[in-house]
Amino acid sequence: MQNFMFSINATIPIFIVIIIGYILKERKILNNEFADVANKLVFQICLPVLLFRDLASTDIIGTFDLKFVLFCMIATTISFFGIWGLARIFLKDKSIIGAFVQASFRGSAAVLGIAFIQNIYGDAGMAPLMIVGAVPLFNIYSVIVLTFEGMEQTGSGKANARKAIINICKNPIILGILIGIAGSVCNVYAHIPPILDKTINNIAVLATPLALLSIGVAFEGRKALAKIKPTIAATILKLVALTVIFLPIAIGLGFRDQKLIALLVMLGAPSTPTCYIMAKNMKNDGVISSSIIVTTTIVSSVTLTGWIYILKATGMII
Repeated sequence: MQNFMFSINATIPIFIVIIIGYILKERKILNNEFADVANKLVFQICLPVLLFRDLASTDIIGTFDLKFVLFCMIATTISFFGIWGLARIFLKDKSIIGAFVQASFRGSAAVLGIAFIQNIYGDAGMAPLMIVGAVPLFNIYSVIVLTFEGMEQTGSGKANARKAIINICKNPIILGILIGIAGSVCNVYAHIPPILDKTINNIAVLATPLALLSIGVAFEGRKALAKIKPTIAATILKLVALTVIFLPIAIGLGFRDQKLIALLVMLGAPSTPTCYIMAKNMKNDGVISSSIIVTTTIVSSVTLTGWIYILKATGMII
């Protein structure tokens, strides 16, 4: 019951903020122009600052585990290319492939990973290492698929590779991660004055609520219902299939306790609101992105509880 209540407390508030955004739009307090501006602010400023803060304030070197980081990277890579290949084969609506792939493999690892491990073990534990291994690849692969699929739909495929490389180099979220890792290595947080620290925190905390509000404002229920089949497929992939495939391998490799919880969040957490922000900013399908985010957020309160119960019952976590 405790694990179930934790999962509810971790996911339902996210869904409620999305609903609030939708209600405020219906009452004409917020509109699509707000969502567009909020998306740009979150994408270009708030999320990069949030990732910088979380990584720079963590002792990455002191807790570094090469085997664990490599597993995170390999599992993320296989998940991405496997889902992209399946989407190219089975999705009839080719215009949603980029957004579908991104939302199907990319979970809310940074936020939920730290929260879950802190709730169970009292500290962040292996979450920062999971972030180092997975989150940069989440963003790099997202830029690649959104660039290639977006340009294919617009008929400018010849410049795909060059455009993808440019987009990766310019992506604010990737830059935030790289600067955060450098900040951790150089231990910059030991020398940041309180005024600057509070300023960084004030900007970072805007990322999640603004992203969720903009999802609610831009959510189009009728269009989302028209794409219910790919939404269900993405939900199964994100919350069940990846965990079924990779968690037994992780257990076989000897990962236990905090590492398993971090991997569970990497594999089975709901799709991150960043999926919507990036899809919209890179001219991909925002409807399917928001639909998958909303659905996986609701269903994950059940699936994550189930996974934690199984791991606890089998003695894989204590």
